Amino acid sequence: MPPRPPLPQNVRALGLVSLLNDASSEMIFPLLPTFVTRTLGAAPLALGVIDGAAEAVSAAMKIVAGRISDRAAQRKPLVLAGYALAGLARPLIALATGAGHVLGLRIVDRIGKGIRSGPRDALIAEATPVEQRGRAFGFHRAMDHAGALVGPLLASAVLLVRHDLRLVFGLAAVPAALALLVLATRVKETQPEPAALAPAAPAGPAEPMPRALKLYLLVLGVFALGNSSDTFLLLRAQDAGVSLAAVPLLWSLHHLVKSTLSTPAGALSDRIGRKAAILIGWSVYALSYAGFALASAAWHFWALFAVYALFHAFAEGPERALMADLGGGATRGRDFGWFHAVGGGMQLPASLLTGWLWQRFGPGVALGMGAALAAMAALGLVALIPRRA
Repeated sequence: MPPRPPLPQNVRALGLVSLLNDASSEMIFPLLPTFVTRTLGAAPLALGVIDGAAEAVSAAMKIVAGRISDRAAQRKPLVLAGYALAGLARPLIALATGAGHVLGLRIVDRIGKGIRSGPRDALIAEATPVEQRGRAFGFHRAMDHAGALVGPLLASAVLLVRHDLRLVFGLAAVPAALALLVLATRVKETQPEPAALAPAAPAGPAEPMPRALKLYLLVLGVFALGNSSDTFLLLRAQDAGVSLAAVPLLWSLHHLVKSTLSTPAGALSDRIGRKAAILIGWSVYALSYAGFALASAAWHFWALFAVYALFHAFAEGPERALMADLGGGATRGRDFGWFHAVGGGMQLPASLLTGWLWQRFGPGVALGMGAALAAMAALGLVALIPRRA
């Protein structure tokens, strides 16, 4: 078997940007449940409001930014602006004195994600031959998860020296700044496909979204309704006896598995088909959430977070690759904007529903609902998406 060609420079550079940015983000994320509920004294439902509202705002920005990037001469400025906005807002959580402050800063952070996500994925798709897209998006997710592995380890190292959550949050500014430096110096504009160059065919009503793409987004929406914030899983682990000092290590284990397997799982989708790989991932998700609902001992969560990582490895890269396959070059920014908007937009109802069920009936019912919706989405994917996908 001949050796595979190297991934394009833009894919590798954007992977490094994601690694650094996620190292910054994940220095904060696994500690937020404790910071919000114990340091700031808010209820578990506040976690759902914070993450859900932030992702809902981000979802709207993803649609707008995707359309703008299709019409703009360059995508890179939007990507750079998105990473810069998030990198500036995120460390300011160190100064928060109430849940409302965290909510506001998380919204600004997620607005930055909304601005960059669609244009960034369009850059990756445009730089990569179709037969390598699964591998390229898998690699990008692997680098993203590698950063999410590094971030909690950095947080744990700081906490060992000085047990101060606010200090950890403030130091998250360092990898965020390095991400901006790499983006500014290593990522180049890509040449869009010929259809995208025609000035008379801008993305919009003149180019309606294909039916298969709409059905795919519908199925993704069902799945996303059960995919609430991972802060609930971290809170569940702490309630079961996982110590605060061990939480960043638990989160790092989760991302170690994701980072190791995302590239090969994405490449596998180039061979077995996107739909088959996504079905594997969503099935693992349903089983994992059922496990989180039933788990009762601290050691259960170390195994569950490792298994749960398989969902991300098998589904995230192929989900994006299938989006590129079903869409068109001239509307790629718009299409990826909608892709990210559906996942982000459902975070608010998903997290509010999970938070309400958690407080009313307990974590078992709340997380069991997530497992059921994932199973429904998997059935929808089989029934509605073309067999050749």
